[in-house]
Amino acid sequence: MYGNHHDMTGWDWFATSVGAVLFWALLITVAVLLFRTLTRTPEQPHTDVPDTAERLLAERFARGEIDEEEYRRRLSVLRYDDAGLPKP
Repeated sequence: MYGNHHDMTGWDWFATSVGAVLFWALLITVAVLLFRTLTRTPEQPHTDVPDTAERLLAERFARGEIDEEEYRRRLSVLRYDDAGLPKP
């Protein structure tokens, strides 16, 4: 059964053990990569559409660049026209 027709030597055991560990590591790695590939959520397509003015204003407010009074004043300017009617 073996090349030397006797029991396995120390080097044979070592090579077999290392080979088995590498085989299972490769098999597990392929399985994990396959699982991650199949369960990955699709990425949103990147659009070069600039942010809306309201979103930029909200981000500035969230970062603390403007206070609540200035945020509300600028938001009302964005949402309403000079007559106080909502913009279409």
